[in-house]
Amino acid sequence: MSAARLDGKVVLVTGGSSGIGRHIAKTFAAAGARVAVMARREGPLAEAARETGAFPIRGDAGDERDAGRAVAACAAEFGGITTLVNAAGVIGNGGTRDTPAAEWRRMFSCNVDSAVFMTRFAIPWLEKADGASVLNFSSVAGNRAFASITAYCTAKAAVEMLTKCQALELAPSKVRVNCIAPGVIVTNLHTVSGAVADYPAFLERGKATHPLGFVGAVEDSSALALFLCSDQARWITGAIVPLDGGRALMSMR
Repeated sequence: MSAARLDGKVVLVTGGSSGIGRHIAKTFAAAGARVAVMARREGPLAEAARETGAFPIRGDAGDERDAGRAVAACAAEFGGITTLVNAAGVIGNGGTRDTPAAEWRRMFSCNVDSAVFMTRFAIPWLEKADGASVLNFSSVAGNRAFASITAYCTAKAAVEMLTKCQALELAPSKVRVNCIAPGVIVTNLHTVSGAVADYPAFLERGKATHPLGFVGAVEDSSALALFLCSDQARWITGAIVPLDGGRALMSMR
């Protein structure tokens, strides 16, 4: 099989200023796509646009109005949208008893609402395109419980069910919807959120908590994302694809 290409595709990536989203934008542009990146922070967004050559769109994907504006801006710049990558996400600590209501809403706004709103506004453009697709991002925490990050686990589980429902909903229009569920990927997600106090030690523990003996890199995410959004994956929809070095297989004991 030849390397996947995205020639002729127009891709909108949320969470595109850092981590997985930023590397996906870079990878997809190198594969021939025209790319727009959306993010909340102006400085990192500008840096990502310079690095990737992408069209920058500032906004909060979890805000319905911003989502609508972002989709409209991408379509106006490139004449349409063929591919949506919902990579925006946040993580935070806390269980049922100690997660404030505002933090619970933040988890769902960024992780779930963003995928709902962005896809909702993108659908009219996706339905006009050949080989259109949506790619969501869950987590190993979407199907494996961790008591210390209850809101995050619950939000990511919602993303997985959302993916399956969207896949059925959009199948008559030949729009595919899939989801990647990563384990630990080396990004700034945990450090920016403050979810992990000692990040080097956290990564070192990952050698034991991931059966393959190492944690993932953004390149792993981008390679899988490129395949799933390319025409090589034209018969794959509704899939929740683990990218976790076997982490979901591990017993809690």
